[in-house]
Amino acid sequence: MPHIDPPFVGDESTAEEAESLLPRRSAAVDLDGGKGRRSPAAFEDDETSERAYEYDEKVVVVGVSDVEGVAFDGPRPPFSWRKLWLFTGPGFLMSIAFLDPGNLEGDLQAGAVAGFSLLWLLFLATAMGLLIQMLSARLGVATGRHLAELCREEYPKWAMLALWLMAEVALIGADIQEVIGSAIAIKILSGGVFPLWTGVIITAFDCFIFLFLENYGVRKLEAFFAFLIATMAFSFTWMFGEAKPSGKELLIGLLVPKLSSKTINQAVGIVGCVIMPHNVFLHSALVQSRAIDPNKKSHVQEALRYYTIESTSALIISFLINLFVTTIFAKGFYGTEEADLIGLENAGNYLQEKYGGLFPILYIWGIGLLAAGQSSTITGTYAGQFIMGGFLNLRLKKWIRSIITRSFAIIPTIFVALFFDTSDSALDILNQWLNVLQSVQIPFALIPLLTMVSKEQIMGAFKIGPIYQALTWVVAALLITINSYLLINFSSSGIQGLLLGSIVCAIIALYMAFIIYLILHGTQYRSR
Repeated sequence: MPHIDPPFVGDESTAEEAESLLPRRSAAVDLDGGKGRRSPAAFEDDETSERAYEYDEKVVVVGVSDVEGVAFDGPRPPFSWRKLWLFTGPGFLMSIAFLDPGNLEGDLQAGAVAGFSLLWLLFLATAMGLLIQMLSARLGVATGRHLAELCREEYPKWAMLALWLMAEVALIGADIQEVIGSAIAIKILSGGVFPLWTGVIITAFDCFIFLFLENYGVRKLEAFFAFLIATMAFSFTWMFGEAKPSGKELLIGLLVPKLSSKTINQAVGIVGCVIMPHNVFLHSALVQSRAIDPNKKSHVQEALRYYTIESTSALIISFLINLFVTTIFAKGFYGTEEADLIGLENAGNYLQEKYGGLFPILYIWGIGLLAAGQSSTITGTYAGQFIMGGFLNLRLKKWIRSIITRSFAIIPTIFVALFFDTSDSALDILNQWLNVLQSVQIPFALIPLLTMVSKEQIMGAFKIGPIYQALTWVVAALLITINSYLLINFSSSGIQGLLLGSIVCAIIALYMAFIIYLILHGTQYRSR
């Protein structure tokens, strides 16, 4: 029987051409001369470089996790429900950032102050969030590295350290909100027995839940988060049913764009909460929990197909939950005197007064808020591991990194809880400033992401095209503009005195200079 060479193996020039179109090889899957085995250099690099997941921690997907064979391996196989199930998980963990207590507070304030009029913007903001998150997933799958690792490799040391600092600051701000949200939920569910600071300490131990579940594998951890999302969906859907909103008003709010000077702050809040800087870093790492060879084009294409489906499904669910929360408060409090007074701390009490009676809506709200807070704090710990390990290339034990990451947020949060425990309005003001803190960090995640996915030396054949680039930069410019408005609005209203004003102006000048540097640095990369 005659010997038949596999496709492209016998044709060296064709194989080299195919290889040049593929992303730069990851150390985790580097092949020895295209012979289908790990090279000695790959093993040596494994010992010195931090990775999102060890190979034995990854979920194996038959037909996608195979690392045998040549770089170019034929057409993408047909759709498989079984493979979709195996790829389902990272997108749902990513979607939790769209459901954290900060987002829920933005939803309830938008509903109470603006009614149904901003539902269209909630949908548009979620769509923009999906676009950004899919770029993050594309980067992780196509390169075998996550965003923090690539920033360490592609930027000068001073810029890399500045980006790491910004990412940590944004993460701490998000974590404070999430921990406070959990503490408020514990206070509600305990009938006030546990004050806010006690709830913070209880929430601090969720990192041990994370470590416990992680020891049993990625799928067990993903199942736990699925349970928390289902708890949120059940709680807020039940409340939505009790509120009985007008279907006509809901559809008009979704389909007819409306925006007025009275609702501009709520509109900015909705959009500003969508892109969480740490979530951009997180998603590019989460997708590496599946064993994918980035040197095989059809494998990358297939993984991106399934990740797109599961991420879209996850964000549809998160959109519906946010929609329900906005609608509940729009139906109950729009146009009332209480509309401007409602915040995360007192929302449960107002709900009980409006929809209570025999129905324990206060505790249903508390359960949903606890699920949101716990899920988001644990994913924050997860993101903190990837950010610290990727930027600093630290190969620490996971429990050590979890404790370090948790301490960064818990220590300031305890002080916040002790100081603001008796003041609803002060807590709401703090939450608004934390939103600003995270908003101003957005360019330091978005600009590096857009730079990386536009660079052929990094992405190879999976570099985004000019139309996609233009669309993503327009979205990024819109988000940066909106968050700049939020920063200027808060700065002008809360800063007094010449000295303080001069310091703030100097900080803003440095801030803008660094953004300009990142943009110019990205332009130089794309011109190479």
